Amino acid sequence: MPIQFDVDPAVAQLAEATAEFVREVVVPAERECGGSVHDAPEAVRERLQKAARDAGVFAPHVPTRWGGHGLDLRGQAVVFEAAGYSLLGPLALNCAAPDEGNMHLLEKVATEEQKQTYLRPLAAGRTRSCFAMTEPAPGAGADPRLLRTTATRVPGGWRIDGRKWFITGAQGAGFTIVMARSSGSPGDPGGATMFLVDADTPGMRLVRTIETLDESLFAGHSEIVFDGCVVGEEQVLGAVDRGFEGAQIRLGPARLTHCMRWLGAARRAQDIALERAGSRRAFGSVLGDLGMVQQMLADSEIDIEASRALILRTAWELDTGSAAASSLSSVSKIFVAEAVNRVVDRAVQICGALGISAADAPLARLFREVRPFRIYDGPSETHRFAIARRAVRPYRQPRTGAADG
Repeated sequence: MPIQFDVDPAVAQLAEATAEFVREVVVPAERECGGSVHDAPEAVRERLQKAARDAGVFAPHVPTRWGGHGLDLRGQAVVFEAAGYSLLGPLALNCAAPDEGNMHLLEKVATEEQKQTYLRPLAAGRTRSCFAMTEPAPGAGADPRLLRTTATRVPGGWRIDGRKWFITGAQGAGFTIVMARSSGSPGDPGGATMFLVDADTPGMRLVRTIETLDESLFAGHSEIVFDGCVVGEEQVLGAVDRGFEGAQIRLGPARLTHCMRWLGAARRAQDIALERAGSRRAFGSVLGDLGMVQQMLADSEIDIEASRALILRTAWELDTGSAAASSLSSVSKIFVAEAVNRVVDRAVQICGALGISAADAPLARLFREVRPFRIYDGPSETHRFAIARRAVRPYRQPRTGAADG
């Protein structure tokens, strides 16, 4: 089957409208709050999302049944990049993490009743959500098999006990998707189950908000304790003991949509660097005529174009259900995360003092925001391990029982 990267005219029009909306509405709002929405009131989110609805760009990824534009991943790649040009663009369009990934998971896994209860208001922006997987050491992190939070059967449902941290958007979320071990022991490859836990459920308690390098993800990152938190059988999301498999339905596309949004931030950093290189005079010429600056600008253009091509290729593989999608998702996550960091770093270097100024340009803020991307959704080292393991598998020789001489 030929790979097709053609952009549908309707998608191109939506991307253009998104870019205009971000420039005229979202970037000014970002300047007002300095790009920090860890502690922002809900009114900020609601105002931006109302403006996105009025502009006709709200919820590009959401199926039309739930009021969105129903774009596939190739369409999302174009629109999400346009949204990511501002740190608050994805929030305004309701396609920011973790809600965007949770919407996809609910659409694919939830029962019809669960969709009506949780997906419908989430897609409309009437509530927020979070995904509680990561735990403090020695619990689940880059290795999800270390999951220690437990789910124990009780009359009529399940009791959840454990501690989660770095849970994005937990503060003020209407519900949490919790990953807990329903069988087996930490280190086992299976035995996890996902649960839908409403915010007012007794036994679930937010204990702190964690100060982090990044500040642009709404409501920040929190630590949550589950202590005798009882939920009904109807709160199981997907199949019991199949939670890791269900989570992969979310994580593969979610890695890629992270890449799409952060590529928009890289494009913005490059635009700032290009403007500076074309106007700032030093050593008898504009910076853009100096060889070392030209190399940095060219390398950033290469990183952006290569990232975009890789995102589109992976989106096509995911859209068509290709067996190569999982591996390419990891390849994209590593390459784009590192390329975005390189682009922003070069932009800071080209702009000099302006690049590290918090008041006069957004580059210092972008620099802080993109660094954690190399850790979120799996650090680069974990993905490299998975890629190498898949690559060598067809060449692995069967064990003979004798030591190699």
